[in-house]
Amino acid sequence: MQTVPLVQRNPALARNIALGLVLICTFVGAAAQILMKTGTQGTAPDGALQLFLYIFRSPRLFAGYALYGLSTVLLTVALKYGELSLIYPVIALTYVWVTALSVFVFGETLNPFKVVGLCTVIFGVGILGRASRK
Repeated sequence: MQTVPLVQRNPALARNIALGLVLICTFVGAAAQILMKTGTQGTAPDGALQLFLYIFRSPRLFAGYALYGLSTVLLTVALKYGELSLIYPVIALTYVWVTALSVFVFGETLNPFKVVGLCTVIFGVGILGRASRK
């Protein structure tokens, strides 16, 4: 007798798992981008080949790419259980996290255009999430 996995018996659970994974994916992806930026500051070479080789000598840059890979794996699993039309737009929240982290880590400034853009992304993801529940 073959058993059916819980996520296949419970579509709501599968959807929640997918959304949770993609949200984690956005946080991990944002952290990866911050690490990649910090890893290229200062002594990073300018040429493409030199920069590629530098990835293996810079712990921050290497960690950034490793987290980016983890983010991709999480996204792949989320896509298995969730709706592409909902999951993919949620990835846009990565822009929100990267902007917030850039303000705190690098001292970047927010202007009204950035704030409106971020609010638009959040609002859009919210609308898409609400529309997929119906």
